[in-house]
Amino acid sequence: MIPLRGVTVFPGMILNFDISREKSVRAIEEAMEADQIVFLVTQRDPDENNPGLRSLYGIGVAAKIMNVAKLPKEIIRVKVEGVERGSLLGVTDEGGCLRAQIETLDDEAVELDDIEKEAMTRGLEDLLERYCQLNQKFSREMLRQLQELHDFEKLTMTVCVHLPMRYEERQNLLEANDMVERYRRLTVFMAREIEILQLQSEIQQKVRARVDKNQREYVLREQIRVIQEELGEDTLLSDVRHYEEAALKLQDSDEVKDKIHKESERLKSIGNNSAESSVLRSYIETLLELPWEKSSEDNHDLKNARKILDRDHYGLEKVKERVLEFLAVRCLTKKGDSPMICLVGPPGTGKTSIAQSIACALDKKFVRISLGGVRDEAEIRGHRRTYVGAMPGRIVDGLRQAGVRNPLMLLDEIDKVSSDYKGDTSSALLEVLDSEQNYRFRDNYVELPIDLSEVLFIATANDVHTIPRPLLDRMEIIEVTSYTANEKLHIAREHLMRKQLAHNGLKKDQLTITRSAMETVIACYTKEAGVRQLERRIGEICRKAAREILEDGVPSVKVTGKNLERYLGRKHSTVFKKNAKNDVGIVRGLAWTSVGGDTLQIEVNTMPGKGEFLLTGQLGDVMKESARTAISYVRSLGDQYGIAPEFFTENDIHIHIPEGAVPKDGPSAGITMATAILSAITGIPVRADVAMTGEVTLRGRVLPIGGLKEKLLAAKQAGITTVIVPAENKTDIADIQNEITDGLKLVYAGAMPEVLKTALA
Repeated sequence: MIPLRGVTVFPGMILNFDISREKSVRAIEEAMEADQIVFLVTQRDPDENNPGLRSLYGIGVAAKIMNVAKLPKEIIRVKVEGVERGSLLGVTDEGGCLRAQIETLDDEAVELDDIEKEAMTRGLEDLLERYCQLNQKFSREMLRQLQELHDFEKLTMTVCVHLPMRYEERQNLLEANDMVERYRRLTVFMAREIEILQLQSEIQQKVRARVDKNQREYVLREQIRVIQEELGEDTLLSDVRHYEEAALKLQDSDEVKDKIHKESERLKSIGNNSAESSVLRSYIETLLELPWEKSSEDNHDLKNARKILDRDHYGLEKVKERVLEFLAVRCLTKKGDSPMICLVGPPGTGKTSIAQSIACALDKKFVRISLGGVRDEAEIRGHRRTYVGAMPGRIVDGLRQAGVRNPLMLLDEIDKVSSDYKGDTSSALLEVLDSEQNYRFRDNYVELPIDLSEVLFIATANDVHTIPRPLLDRMEIIEVTSYTANEKLHIAREHLMRKQLAHNGLKKDQLTITRSAMETVIACYTKEAGVRQLERRIGEICRKAAREILEDGVPSVKVTGKNLERYLGRKHSTVFKKNAKNDVGIVRGLAWTSVGGDTLQIEVNTMPGKGEFLLTGQLGDVMKESARTAISYVRSLGDQYGIAPEFFTENDIHIHIPEGAVPKDGPSAGITMATAILSAITGIPVRADVAMTGEVTLRGRVLPIGGLKEKLLAAKQAGITTVIVPAENKTDIADIQNEITDGLKLVYAGAMPEVLKTALA
């Protein structure tokens, strides 16, 4: 007996194999001396050198030795032919070789009719055909020879012998007891092999297609690269080389240079045809354009700063003083951790131009960032690079525009930022404006810390009450108040005229606007706290003068108070003048609006009714509460003014503020309403030359108010001579120019009796 490693022999199968084990060589010699029959059985474990009975399969084949040849290194090549199957009963080791006790096995007889045999034969032939199509190693000649065997048993055995398979599969076929069972096992094996070969073929086709595509792209890309090199137009490599050279020249940290180098290598690896290449180019170019360590030298000459502020702006003395103090501290400390300035005032009062003048005085680059209506947090912090169309935030973009790390950055309309589901914009601004955080500001797009500590931030706002409280805490408020008529006149003659003449292509001697004409424009054609509308009116005069010079051929145009209507049209009074006579139930109040101060007439009527209280004129919640507080206070004065208790249950009181289409609200109309209600109930007239402002409590105390300068200015323009203000606002009068207070009698009232004493005729 010879144990075989990894080989199984079938009856009728001719096999060549080499043997080198001593017992196997001795078994061949013994067989050749006898009947040349040797029993061949397969080992279960091919690596075992001395297999026992349990290490061998139970079924083997008795084979006849056809030829023996000796090879070098004591190896013998044997050619055998399988004769019949045998069952291994026992194994002995005698005479230096293995001897087996076997029982010969014949296939069990199975009765099959011709139709069944034909069907099984055809099925096996079909499987062979499909197998041969998929397995290129199986020769067509062998397939032809097999297809010529129409006998079912011969075909089955021949296929078992010649079909390539592992020794375990062939052993499984050898152990079948009858031909039908062997046929079944063979067809199952072939069907499984066909399925595996089909799947393997599909995988190979996909791999081949992908490899072919990549190979084609590679060849084309190489051809393009060679052509570009020949023409000197290898853009990708030249761009990458340019990026790395620019990174070496940057005055920045190693962290930035390493990032640029890393992204450049990525760009080189993905090539020009990738969709990501444009994203990487934009990112690298952004990093290269940012002023990481590049800064400009500031001008620390405060006299020069004062000169520029005076040149560009008339008045605003307190604003200029505060700005110069701020700049002096910054020049001494050379740090940017002082509180950020926030210029608060009505539109058109020069907040933005003040910031521009500061930048000019310090020789700083000026960048304006408009925050009005910004509601997406990514506008401040930037978008993440994973998003399509990502870009850096406005702060980083402003630095890129400035080209230096220490510009003056104006955050315009900071009171108009808002929030939505995309994040809180004001919270993002906290990191920008807080000196404890902004030295390592992180933009989502840049992904590297950016130092904002040297940026001089200045913000502007119209209303301080709409600025989020945490943001307001990081800013120092400087109020830019309304201009007086005299200030507007100086601004118009010294600044606006020069600007509009140049804008409309006129020379200084081609247009003259007299002082009286300019005063009329200010008084009768504009109604504002600033000078924006005034500048538009001057521009309108310039345009019509330019047309007149060209059409009529006149050398120059002079605009006076008499011919002003020819250029601006009919006068329309923008100031609601005081009443001609004292009236009952009508009181002139003072209000602060977004365009400055204004007068507000409050009317009260009483009529028989059921004690109802009516409020009209689009009053806000605060004014409605002031009205209810005022009427409660007036009811408490019934005994002093002889008001019958049943008056408030038998009469209705109606409070109305004209111009009902305009919403009105604010905490400064309490004493005005209380005076008007008391006048309407008692019939005592209110002086027409008196105006008042202040809030009232239930006990009649007068509370302080804001916007006093604008309110006094509005009162003076309306022709009022006496103004009642809260006593606690007396200290604010010192900050108001004499130009406004001259001609006004100011009465300071701490309680309602003082108000009534002055207001009632």
